[in-house]
Parts: sequence; C-alpha cells; structure tokens
Amino acid sequence: MTTVFDIPADLLIAKVADELKNESVIKAPEWAEYVKTGVHKEMPPENPDWWYVRSAAVLRRIYVDGPIGVERMRSVYGGLQDRGSKPSHFRKGSGSIARKVMQQLEEAGYLEKVTGGRSVSAKGRKFLDNIAYSIKDQAVETAPGLAKY
Repeated sequence: MTTVFDIPADLLIAKVADELKNESVIKAPEWAEYVKTGVHKEMPPENPDWWYVRSAAVLRRIYVDGPIGVERMRSVYGGLQDRGSKPSHFRKGSGSIARKVMQQLEEAGYLEKVTGGRSVSAKGRKFLDNIAYSIKDQAVETAPGLAKY
C-alpha cells in the first residue's frame, strides 16, 4: 500500500490542498488575505489559496511527525527575522494560523486531540493514503527512484 512516506511532499501537498477546497469546514477566515504568517515575514502570502496549502502541509506534517501541538507547528513555520544591520534571529510563526487550521482539520474529522497535541485520525490517515495512492504514477514519472513502490 502506498502511503504518505512514499510520495514527494510537494506533489502530495498540492493534491491534498485541491481536495481540501471541496470540504465545507475548511475555509480561510476573512482576515486571512491581510495577515502575515509570522513576525519574520514582511508581506502576506501571494498565493490566494495559501490557507488550503497550509492546511494540507499541516495535515501531512502531523501524519509524519505526530502527535504535534501548536507550539511545535509555530517552530516548523518560523524563520529568520531580518533585523537590518544586526544579525538575523529565528522567530516562530503565527500561532493563530496553526491553531485555526488544526481546529478546522479536527472539525472535518481528519485530526483528533491526544496527549501531546493532535494526531491524524483513522479518517485522516485513509484520506491521505488514498490521495498518495492516486498520485503514485505521477510521482514515479517525476522521480524514477520511486518505481519500486
């Protein structure tokens, strides 16, 4: 059986983001078009569908590394803040975005609360594995080393 581990992350996240657009529960809040994704960023995201891409990336990250809480997600989506002539420093990403995305994925049934954060539910695991299986042939074309799967 093909799983998330067998497919390159960029292909999987793009396909999952397209599928999440069809979910009625997953939708960007009205403030999402104006907000930066962290204090280390200078501008908001340019992609109008960035909320779905972030949701797909969070779902994949929890599948791979779970259980994960909001603070760990903030660290994953953090980056270096430009401080001018002073050395750059690492800053965490937005906690509100991570929390809202996790809440929406939990409401859709793809995540569940456990000790230590959230982990992927059986429905979420099935959802991701089915998408991974459906794009297996496309992944083999782009990365021939995956042909053995």
